[in-house]
Amino acid sequence: MRCPECQSDQTKVIDSRQVEQGVAIRRRRICENCQHRYTTYERIETKALVVIKKDGRRENFEPSKIYNGIFQSAEKRPVTPEQIKELVKQVETTLRNTSSGEVTSDKVGDHVLEALSELDPIAYFRFASVYKRFNELSEVEELLRQFRKKGEDSEAE
Repeated sequence: MRCPECQSDQTKVIDSRQVEQGVAIRRRRICENCQHRYTTYERIETKALVVIKKDGRRENFEPSKIYNGIFQSAEKRPVTPEQIKELVKQVETTLRNTSSGEVTSDKVGDHVLEALSELDPIAYFRFASVYKRFNELSEVEELLRQFRKKGEDSEAE
C-alpha cells in the first residue's frame, strides 16, 4: 500500500479491526518514510448483480433505488432509516445468495414485499400499489385478502 503523502511503499499496519458487522476490515497504517498515518478498508469484492427489467433491459443492482422506494412507502410510519437500511441489506444478501448474478425486477420486488410485510403493513401496501401497478380496486382487495390469509396462517402455527 503506497503512502498517500509521499508515495512510498514502505508502510506498516499498526491496527486492524472488523467493521460493518464483520464485512470489512479497517486498517490504520503508518508510512515508515514520512510517518504519515492513514486508514484503509479491505472488503470482499463481490460479483456484479444485474437486474433484468420488464422490458428486457439490464441494469446494475442499485440498493439505493430500493431504499428510496421503501423510504417513500414508509413516510409518516414508525419505520426508522436504520430499519430500511437493514431491510435493503437483507434483500440484497438474499438476491446474491439465490441468484447466478442476474435477477428479474419482479423477483427483487417480491423479496422487498416479503420483507416489508413483516416490517410495516401500511408501507407494504404503499410499496405494493406502486410496484404491482394496480389498475382495478379488485386487485388491491385481492392483495389485502392474501395479506390477511398469510397473517392468519402464521398465527395458526
